[in-house]
Amino acid sequence: MIDRKERIEEEKEEEQIIKAAEIIKGGGIVAFPTETVYGLGANAFDEKAVRKIFELKGRPQDNPLIVHICSLDDLNIVASNIPDKAYKLIERFWPGPLTLVLTRNPSVPDIVSSGLTTVAVRMPSHPVALKLIRYAGTPIAAPSANPSGKPSATKPEHIKHYFGEKVFIVEGQTEIGIESTVLDMTSDQIVILRPGGLELEKIREVLKEDIFIKTSDLPKSPGMKYPHYKPQLYFIVIGERRNISELKKLLKPKAKILYVATYDIPEDIKSELKKVYNIDFILAGSDEKEIARNFFDILITKSKGYDIMVFESVQEKGVGLGIMNRLKKAADIII
Repeated sequence: MIDRKERIEEEKEEEQIIKAAEIIKGGGIVAFPTETVYGLGANAFDEKAVRKIFELKGRPQDNPLIVHICSLDDLNIVASNIPDKAYKLIERFWPGPLTLVLTRNPSVPDIVSSGLTTVAVRMPSHPVALKLIRYAGTPIAAPSANPSGKPSATKPEHIKHYFGEKVFIVEGQTEIGIESTVLDMTSDQIVILRPGGLELEKIREVLKEDIFIKTSDLPKSPGMKYPHYKPQLYFIVIGERRNISELKKLLKPKAKILYVATYDIPEDIKSELKKVYNIDFILAGSDEKEIARNFFDILITKSKGYDIMVFESVQEKGVGLGIMNRLKKAADIII
Protein backbone atom coordinates (compact mmCIF):
# COMPACT_ATOMS: atom_id res chain seq x y z
CA MET A 1 0.00 0.00 0.00
CA ILE A 2 1.29 3.46 -0.93
CA ASP A 3 1.33 5.80 2.08
CA ARG A 4 0.26 9.44 1.94
CA LYS A 5 3.82 10.80 1.69
CA GLU A 6 4.68 8.56 -1.26
CA ARG A 7 1.42 9.50 -3.00
CA ILE A 8 2.17 13.23 -2.57
CA GLU A 9 5.69 12.70 -3.99
CA GLU A 10 4.31 10.76 -6.95
CA GLU A 11 1.76 13.49 -7.66
CA LYS A 12 4.48 16.15 -7.47
CA GLU A 13 6.67 14.17 -9.86
CA GLU A 14 3.77 13.71 -12.28
CA GLU A 15 3.02 17.45 -12.22
CA GLN A 16 6.66 18.28 -12.90
CA ILE A 17 6.86 15.87 -15.83
CA ILE A 18 3.63 17.23 -17.34
CA LYS A 19 4.90 20.80 -17.00
CA ALA A 20 8.28 19.86 -18.47
CA ALA A 21 6.60 18.11 -21.42
CA GLU A 22 4.57 21.25 -22.14
CA ILE A 23 7.76 23.33 -22.06
CA ILE A 24 9.38 20.93 -24.56
CA LYS A 25 6.30 21.10 -26.82
CA GLY A 26 6.43 24.90 -26.63
CA GLY A 27 10.03 25.08 -27.83
CA GLY A 28 11.68 25.42 -24.42
CA ILE A 29 14.36 23.46 -22.59
CA VAL A 30 14.23 21.57 -19.29
CA ALA A 31 16.62 19.74 -16.98
CA PHE A 32 15.66 16.15 -16.23
CA PRO A 33 17.23 13.14 -14.49
CA THR A 34 18.50 10.05 -16.26
CA GLU A 35 20.12 7.02 -14.68
CA THR A 36 23.55 8.47 -15.55
CA VAL A 37 23.51 12.27 -15.04
CA TYR A 38 21.04 15.12 -15.50
CA GLY A 39 20.23 16.11 -19.08
CA LEU A 40 19.37 19.52 -20.52
CA GLY A 41 16.73 18.69 -23.11
CA ALA A 42 14.75 20.12 -26.01
CA ASN A 43 12.64 18.77 -28.88
CA ALA A 44 15.21 17.08 -31.12
CA PHE A 45 13.32 18.21 -34.25
CA ASP A 46 13.01 21.87 -33.21
CA GLU A 47 16.16 23.61 -34.42
CA LYS A 48 15.43 26.85 -32.52
CA ALA A 49 14.86 24.94 -29.28
CA VAL A 50 18.05 22.94 -29.69
CA ARG A 51 19.97 26.15 -30.33
CA LYS A 52 18.85 27.36 -26.88
CA ILE A 53 20.73 24.44 -25.32
CA PHE A 54 23.96 25.51 -26.99
CA GLU A 55 23.40 29.10 -25.90
CA LEU A 56 22.61 28.26 -22.27
CA LYS A 57 25.56 25.89 -21.93
CA GLY A 58 27.98 28.04 -23.92
CA ARG A 59 28.56 24.90 -25.94
CA PRO A 60 30.45 24.96 -29.26
CA GLN A 61 28.10 24.04 -32.11
CA ASP A 62 30.53 21.48 -33.53
CA ASN A 63 29.97 19.33 -30.42
CA PRO A 64 27.01 17.00 -31.22
CA LEU A 65 24.17 16.12 -28.86
CA ILE A 66 22.65 12.79 -27.87
CA VAL A 67 19.05 12.13 -28.90
CA HIS A 68 17.05 10.40 -26.15
CA ILE A 69 14.20 8.11 -27.18
CA CYS A 70 11.59 5.99 -25.38
CA SER A 71 10.82 3.31 -27.99
CA LEU A 72 12.25 1.51 -31.00
CA ASP A 73 9.70 3.35 -33.15
CA ASP A 74 11.55 6.52 -32.17
CA LEU A 75 14.84 4.92 -33.19
CA ASN A 76 13.65 4.52 -36.77
CA ILE A 77 12.64 8.19 -36.85
CA VAL A 78 16.12 9.46 -35.96
CA ALA A 79 18.42 6.80 -37.47
CA SER A 80 18.65 4.61 -40.58
CA ASN A 81 20.67 1.66 -41.89
CA ILE A 82 20.94 0.25 -38.39
CA PRO A 83 23.35 -2.74 -38.35
CA ASP A 84 22.54 -6.11 -36.79
CA LYS A 85 25.27 -5.61 -34.18
CA ALA A 86 23.45 -2.53 -32.96
CA TYR A 87 20.26 -4.50 -32.50
CA LYS A 88 22.15 -7.10 -30.45
CA LEU A 89 23.30 -4.37 -28.09
CA ILE A 90 19.87 -2.73 -28.03
CA GLU A 91 18.23 -6.01 -27.06
CA ARG A 92 20.68 -6.50 -24.18
CA PHE A 93 21.32 -2.97 -22.88
CA TRP A 94 18.38 -0.70 -23.71
CA PRO A 95 16.94 0.99 -21.82
CA GLY A 96 20.28 1.79 -20.18
CA PRO A 97 23.53 3.79 -20.19
CA LEU A 98 24.54 2.98 -23.77
CA THR A 99 24.62 5.52 -26.60
CA LEU A 100 24.95 4.30 -30.19
CA VAL A 101 26.29 6.45 -33.01
CA LEU A 102 24.33 5.51 -36.12
CA THR A 103 23.59 6.87 -39.60
CA ARG A 104 21.42 9.94 -39.18
CA ASN A 105 17.90 10.14 -40.57
CA PRO A 106 17.71 13.36 -42.66
CA SER A 107 14.73 14.45 -40.55
CA VAL A 108 17.08 15.20 -37.65
CA PRO A 109 18.28 18.83 -37.86
CA ASP A 110 21.94 19.41 -38.66
CA ILE A 111 22.46 21.32 -35.40
CA VAL A 112 21.79 18.18 -33.33
CA SER A 113 24.60 16.26 -35.05
CA SER A 114 26.83 19.25 -35.81
CA GLY A 115 26.30 18.69 -39.53
CA LEU A 116 27.58 15.10 -39.43
CA THR A 117 25.89 12.25 -41.27
CA THR A 118 25.68 10.40 -37.94
CA VAL A 119 23.47 10.74 -34.87
CA ALA A 120 24.08 9.65 -31.27
CA VAL A 121 21.03 7.89 -29.78
CA ARG A 122 20.15 6.29 -26.48
CA MET A 123 17.13 5.04 -24.56
CA PRO A 124 17.55 5.98 -20.87
CA SER A 125 16.27 3.61 -18.19
CA HIS A 126 15.21 6.30 -15.71
CA PRO A 127 11.40 6.21 -15.43
CA VAL A 128 11.17 10.02 -15.25
CA ALA A 129 13.20 10.43 -18.44
CA LEU A 130 11.16 7.83 -20.31
CA LYS A 131 7.87 9.35 -19.20
CA LEU A 132 9.03 12.86 -20.16
CA ILE A 133 9.93 11.73 -23.69
CA ARG A 134 6.59 9.94 -24.02
CA TYR A 135 4.57 12.89 -22.68
CA ALA A 136 6.45 15.36 -24.89
CA GLY A 137 5.66 13.17 -27.90
CA THR A 138 9.11 13.60 -29.42
CA PRO A 139 12.70 12.40 -29.08
CA ILE A 140 14.63 14.80 -26.86
CA ALA A 141 18.10 16.10 -27.70
CA ALA A 142 20.02 16.47 -24.45
CA PRO A 143 23.63 16.95 -23.39
CA SER A 144 24.54 16.91 -19.69
CA ALA A 145 23.04 19.78 -17.69
CA ASN A 146 26.10 21.93 -16.99
CA PRO A 147 27.99 24.83 -18.54
CA SER A 148 30.33 23.61 -21.26
CA GLY A 149 33.52 22.19 -19.80
CA LYS A 150 32.28 22.00 -16.20
CA PRO A 151 31.51 18.84 -14.18
CA SER A 152 28.20 17.22 -15.07
CA ALA A 153 25.19 17.69 -12.81
CA THR A 154 23.83 14.68 -10.93
CA LYS A 155 21.51 16.51 -8.50
CA PRO A 156 18.93 19.31 -8.82
CA GLU A 157 21.07 21.54 -6.59
CA HIS A 158 23.95 21.26 -9.07
CA ILE A 159 21.71 22.67 -11.80
CA LYS A 160 20.52 25.49 -9.54
CA HIS A 161 24.16 26.25 -8.79
CA TYR A 162 24.96 26.45 -12.49
CA PHE A 163 21.86 28.07 -13.97
CA GLY A 164 19.78 29.52 -11.13
CA GLU A 165 16.18 29.98 -12.29
CA LYS A 166 16.99 29.90 -16.01
CA VAL A 167 15.76 26.36 -16.55
CA PHE A 168 12.86 24.28 -15.21
CA ILE A 169 14.09 21.24 -13.26
CA VAL A 170 12.31 17.91 -13.01
CA GLU A 171 13.55 16.58 -9.69
CA GLY A 172 14.85 13.04 -9.52
CA GLN A 173 17.70 10.80 -8.43
CA THR A 174 20.52 9.76 -10.75
CA GLU A 175 22.10 6.38 -10.06
CA ILE A 176 25.28 5.70 -12.04
CA GLY A 177 26.88 9.14 -11.71
CA ILE A 178 28.86 9.35 -14.95
CA GLU A 179 27.54 9.68 -18.50
CA SER A 180 26.65 6.85 -20.87
CA THR A 181 29.13 4.77 -22.82
CA VAL A 182 29.19 5.87 -26.48
CA LEU A 183 29.81 3.35 -29.28
CA ASP A 184 30.38 4.19 -32.95
CA MET A 185 28.40 1.63 -34.96
CA THR A 186 28.92 3.18 -38.41
CA SER A 187 31.80 0.95 -39.54
CA ASP A 188 32.78 -2.71 -39.32
CA GLN A 189 35.10 -1.96 -36.40
CA ILE A 190 33.14 -1.06 -33.23
CA VAL A 191 34.81 1.82 -31.39
CA ILE A 192 34.15 3.33 -27.96
CA LEU A 193 34.07 7.08 -28.41
CA ARG A 194 33.45 7.68 -24.70
CA PRO A 195 33.72 5.09 -21.90
CA GLY A 196 30.99 5.49 -19.32
CA GLY A 197 28.23 3.86 -17.33
CA LEU A 198 28.13 0.59 -19.30
CA GLU A 199 31.20 -1.57 -18.82
CA LEU A 200 33.36 -2.44 -21.83
CA GLU A 201 33.56 -6.01 -20.57
CA LYS A 202 29.78 -6.47 -20.88
CA ILE A 203 29.75 -5.11 -24.44
CA ARG A 204 32.48 -7.54 -25.44
CA GLU A 205 30.49 -10.43 -23.96
CA VAL A 206 27.57 -9.66 -26.30
CA LEU A 207 29.47 -8.88 -29.49
CA LYS A 208 32.25 -11.42 -28.88
CA GLU A 209 34.83 -9.23 -30.61
CA ASP A 210 37.46 -6.64 -29.77
CA ILE A 211 36.23 -3.13 -29.04
CA PHE A 212 38.70 -0.27 -29.44
CA ILE A 213 38.80 3.05 -27.62
CA LYS A 214 38.94 6.15 -29.81
CA THR A 215 41.69 8.62 -28.96
CA SER A 216 41.37 11.18 -31.80
CA ASP A 217 39.44 14.45 -31.62
CA LEU A 218 36.91 13.61 -34.34
CA PRO A 219 33.73 14.89 -32.63
CA LYS A 220 31.22 12.14 -33.42
CA SER A 221 29.91 12.28 -29.88
CA PRO A 222 30.01 14.54 -26.80
CA GLY A 223 33.18 14.56 -24.74
CA MET A 224 35.68 14.07 -27.55
CA LYS A 225 36.95 17.46 -28.64
CA TYR A 226 36.77 20.07 -25.88
CA PRO A 227 37.99 20.24 -22.25
CA HIS A 228 35.48 18.65 -19.90
CA TYR A 229 34.68 18.23 -16.22
CA LYS A 230 37.03 20.97 -14.93
CA PRO A 231 36.34 22.08 -11.33
CA GLN A 232 37.20 25.65 -10.30
CA LEU A 233 40.50 24.92 -8.58
CA TYR A 234 43.90 23.42 -9.36
CA PHE A 235 43.23 19.74 -10.01
CA ILE A 236 45.88 17.05 -9.52
CA VAL A 237 45.34 13.38 -10.34
CA ILE A 238 47.69 11.06 -8.48
CA GLY A 239 48.32 7.53 -9.72
CA GLU A 240 47.87 4.24 -7.90
CA ARG A 241 51.50 4.30 -6.76
CA ARG A 242 50.64 7.40 -4.69
CA ASN A 243 53.83 9.29 -5.60
CA ILE A 244 53.87 11.57 -2.55
CA SER A 245 57.36 12.95 -3.16
CA GLU A 246 56.22 14.23 -6.56
CA LEU A 247 52.96 15.50 -5.07
CA LYS A 248 54.82 17.58 -2.47
CA LYS A 249 56.52 19.51 -5.27
CA LEU A 250 53.09 20.71 -6.43
CA LEU A 251 51.51 21.57 -3.09
CA LYS A 252 51.85 24.90 -1.32
CA PRO A 253 51.91 25.10 2.51
CA LYS A 254 49.50 28.06 2.59
CA ALA A 255 47.01 26.59 0.12
CA LYS A 256 43.82 24.89 1.30
CA ILE A 257 43.95 21.36 -0.09
CA LEU A 258 41.38 18.57 -0.44
CA TYR A 259 42.75 15.05 -0.92
CA VAL A 260 40.15 12.68 -2.41
CA ALA A 261 41.10 9.09 -1.69
CA THR A 262 39.70 6.09 -3.54
CA TYR A 263 39.10 2.62 -2.04
CA ASP A 264 40.56 3.63 1.36
CA ILE A 265 42.12 6.62 3.11
CA PRO A 266 45.88 6.02 3.39
CA GLU A 267 46.64 6.78 7.06
CA ASP A 268 50.42 7.00 6.56
CA ILE A 269 50.04 9.52 3.73
CA LYS A 270 47.39 11.40 5.72
CA SER A 271 49.74 11.75 8.69
CA GLU A 272 52.72 12.73 6.54
CA LEU A 273 50.89 15.48 4.61
CA LYS A 274 49.04 16.92 7.60
CA LYS A 275 52.37 17.74 9.23
CA VAL A 276 53.14 20.27 6.48
CA TYR A 277 49.96 21.23 4.66
CA ASN A 278 46.50 22.63 5.35
CA ILE A 279 44.86 19.51 3.97
CA ASP A 280 41.58 17.63 4.43
CA PHE A 281 40.88 14.05 3.38
CA ILE A 282 37.63 12.50 2.11
CA LEU A 283 36.84 9.08 0.67
CA ALA A 284 35.22 9.05 -2.78
CA GLY A 285 34.10 5.45 -2.39
CA SER A 286 35.32 1.94 -1.68
CA ASP A 287 34.67 0.57 -5.20
CA GLU A 288 34.36 1.93 -8.74
CA LYS A 289 30.55 2.09 -8.76
CA GLU A 290 30.40 4.06 -5.51
CA ILE A 291 33.16 6.38 -6.71
CA ALA A 292 31.26 6.99 -9.96
CA ARG A 293 28.06 7.85 -8.05
CA ASN A 294 29.93 10.41 -5.93
CA PHE A 295 32.32 11.67 -8.60
CA PHE A 296 30.66 14.81 -9.97
CA ASP A 297 29.17 15.82 -6.62
CA ILE A 298 32.71 15.88 -5.22
CA LEU A 299 33.95 18.01 -8.11
CA ILE A 300 31.04 20.45 -7.83
CA THR A 301 30.21 20.76 -4.13
CA LYS A 302 33.10 19.33 -2.11
CA SER A 303 35.63 21.50 -3.98
CA LYS A 304 34.17 24.73 -2.59
CA GLY A 305 36.57 26.66 -0.39
CA TYR A 306 39.68 24.80 -1.54
CA ASP A 307 42.59 25.97 -3.69
CA ILE A 308 43.85 22.53 -4.75
CA MET A 309 42.18 19.14 -5.13
CA VAL A 310 44.17 15.92 -5.27
CA PHE A 311 42.14 12.99 -6.64
CA GLU A 312 43.47 9.45 -6.56
CA SER A 313 43.14 7.37 -9.70
CA VAL A 314 41.09 4.18 -9.91
CA GLN A 315 41.58 0.85 -11.62
CA GLU A 316 40.62 1.03 -15.29
CA LYS A 317 38.09 -1.77 -15.15
CA GLY A 318 34.29 -1.67 -15.26
CA VAL A 319 33.05 1.90 -14.77
CA GLY A 320 36.57 2.73 -13.58
CA LEU A 321 37.50 3.15 -17.25
CA GLY A 322 34.91 5.93 -17.50
CA ILE A 323 36.04 7.55 -14.25
CA MET A 324 39.64 7.67 -15.43
CA ASN A 325 38.54 9.11 -18.78
CA ARG A 326 36.96 12.02 -16.90
CA LEU A 327 39.79 12.42 -14.40
CA LYS A 328 42.32 12.72 -17.21
CA LYS A 329 40.20 15.37 -18.95
CA ALA A 330 39.65 17.35 -15.75
CA ALA A 331 43.25 17.27 -14.56
CA ASP A 332 45.68 20.17 -14.66
CA ILE A 333 48.44 17.64 -14.07
CA ILE A 334 48.69 13.85 -13.66
CA ILE A 335 51.48 12.36 -11.54
